[in-house]
Amino acid sequence: MIEEVQADEYFKDRRIQVSIFMSPLNVHVNRNPVSGEVVYNQYHKGKYLVAWHPKSSTENERHTNVFRAANGKEVLTKQIAGALAKRIVNYLSVGNKVEQAGEMGFIKFGSRVDLLLPLDADIKVKIGDIAVGGITEVARW
Repeated sequence: MIEEVQADEYFKDRRIQVSIFMSPLNVHVNRNPVSGEVVYNQYHKGKYLVAWHPKSSTENERHTNVFRAANGKEVLTKQIAGALAKRIVNYLSVGNKVEQAGEMGFIKFGSRVDLLLPLDADIKVKIGDIAVGGITEVARW
């Protein structure tokens, strides 16, 4: 999914949401989207709807991080559990300094990761692309 949404956590404005689905056959390591500082880190208990369900982003178990890049812009990530994936591991804490493509955590048996990006982000992927962690450029801003 790639669409403009009203942010429902941390941000109060509209954002571009890019959702990346991981099947049980994919590698499930999740990587930091930018270099910078972790400014928000929150775990949410929830349901286990199938990961492609539109409400999984807000109703499923998830772990949210916000990263502030050196340019001051922020990006939000959500690690979202699904019907099979019932264990999210997140290695980060508020105040951590991180490098782009470093390990953020993983979701056992796959699921989904959402990115909430600024509206002026230049999205580099399209629906149906296969993202490779640490290699695929998702967006630039």
